[in-house]
Amino acid sequence: MTVRPAPAPLLIACALGIEHLALRLGDRSGADGPVTVLRTGMGPRAAERSVTRVLADPALTGAVVLATGFCAGLAPGMHPGDLVVAEETRDPRGATPCVGTELLVKELVRAVPGRTVHTGPLTGSDHVVRGLERADLLATGAIAVDMESAATLLSAVRAGERPVAAVRVVVDAPEHELVRIGTVRGGISAFRVLRSILPAFFEWHRNVLLPRR
Repeated sequence: MTVRPAPAPLLIACALGIEHLALRLGDRSGADGPVTVLRTGMGPRAAERSVTRVLADPALTGAVVLATGFCAGLAPGMHPGDLVVAEETRDPRGATPCVGTELLVKELVRAVPGRTVHTGPLTGSDHVVRGLERADLLATGAIAVDMESAATLLSAVRAGERPVAAVRVVVDAPEHELVRIGTVRGGISAFRVLRSILPAFFEWHRNVLLPRR
């Protein structure tokens, strides 16, 4: 009888309390192994500190890391509730390639049918991006921006070889700029989508684990 090795843990990192709440309310029944949902706090420095600290725990040795939460869409035609699957995350220190993008897209379409899923580079910022700054970032080739994904994934791969990914829910976009999360339809829509996509994360985790040596 072949004994299946224990799966690597999954670390899901988000920044905001409302994102953490959405993930806590999601369906965890399909998890394949231990899952930790980490609230890092807002901004790249907080994300880097939190992820580095948590991955130093022996219980999370070899953990697969996925950054999630809300983001600002950069491309015309994006709407609140759309999904962004990063092909890579970027910040001034460079780019971090993501793993299993096509699998994530397939599973997200299954988890939230009817929602548009965008793929492309996800860029980082140390502040909330508004107005004309969106166009400047779009010109770099990025399709969306958030404050923590790039720092989260860079910290994760610096702590050891592992699959990493980033999935974000658009909470505002060029034609739908949001003033305050949770007070308008766009924020509520994004919250509901984030709550619904945990099964896609678990399926990705199940299929992208690095071979054990």
